[in-house]
Amino acid sequence: MRIGVLGTGGMADALAAHWVRAGHEVAIGGRNAHKAQRLATRLGRGAKPAGLRAAAEFGQVVLAALPFAAGARVVRELRTALDRKVLIDCSNPVGPGFALLTQGGPSAARQLAAAAPGTHVVKAFNLCHEDVWRMSPPVFDGRPLAVPVCGDDETALALVHQLVRHAGCEPVAGGGLERAGLLEATAALFIGLWVGEGADVQAIAPPLACAAGPGREEPGEAGRAAVPGC
Repeated sequence: MRIGVLGTGGMADALAAHWVRAGHEVAIGGRNAHKAQRLATRLGRGAKPAGLRAAAEFGQVVLAALPFAAGARVVRELRTALDRKVLIDCSNPVGPGFALLTQGGPSAARQLAAAAPGTHVVKAFNLCHEDVWRMSPPVFDGRPLAVPVCGDDETALALVHQLVRHAGCEPVAGGGLERAGLLEATAALFIGLWVGEGADVQAIAPPLACAAGPGREEPGEAGRAAVPGC
């Protein structure tokens, strides 16, 4: 598929590298032509530099690899070029002290959707540092990284799920776009624990088999054995 990338920073680089390797056509869009050219050259495999509007027009799917502070403004400027397209938001509205900058207001993803009402916004790729996305593939203890994906349009979600798999990861249905704020809050919490506390966030959650509690019985299933280790 054709993928337009808005931005020339680390997330643009890391994710676009997977997609050009998978055979997708990629246009790197930036306000700085030199940076867009440099990134397209580094990616190779036919990736081409472009301006922001040209990249938005090029892509069937467009990655908004933009800082939260600039995202809505840039998307508003490009709303006609983005009409009816799939727009992936990977931003995290996290500020000093690991505070969630959207507290009490719409999520970053919702702000992009409001800036370009004809666009199908999908939230994905926001929970990990860019260096995780540079891994080829991101696999830990033999398991591909799971990537929650939130959006309202089934066709858009299917395309993003495909791109998650082409990054070597496993998509997880995260619900509608109204749940994007939960993903962003999770990122704020995780970043605060990882960076601020040096905590192993992966150790927080129990195994799936134990998530509902050890040895719980459903009605009519008396005597069901407890899962070992729970």
